Amino acid sequence: MTDETLAQFRQSIDNIDAALVFMLAERFRITKAVGRYKATEGLPPADPAREERQIARLRRLAHEADLDPEFSEKFLRFIIDEVIRHHERLRDEA
Repeated sequence: MTDETLAQFRQSIDNIDAALVFMLAERFRITKAVGRYKATEGLPPADPAREERQIARLRRLAHEADLDPEFSEKFLRFIIDEVIRHHERLRDEA
C-alpha cells in the first residue's frame, strides 16, 4: 500500500465522518422539536416501547449491512439516552 492509497482511504473516512456529524445534527434538530412537542403536550420524555422497536429495527439493519448488531445497539442507545436527557430538560423548562 502506498502513501497515496492510504491518503485516499483516509479522505473517504473523513468524508464519512463529516456526513455522520451532519446527519446527527439533523437528527437532533428533529428530536429537539419532538421534545418541545412532548413538553407542551405533557407527554413523557421517554417512550420505552418505541425505543425497543427502534433498537430491534437497527439490529436487523446492522445484520443486513454486515455490521455488528451489538455495536449498533450501543450506538443507538447512546443517542437515545442523549435525546431523553434533552427531552427531560425541555420538560423541566416548560
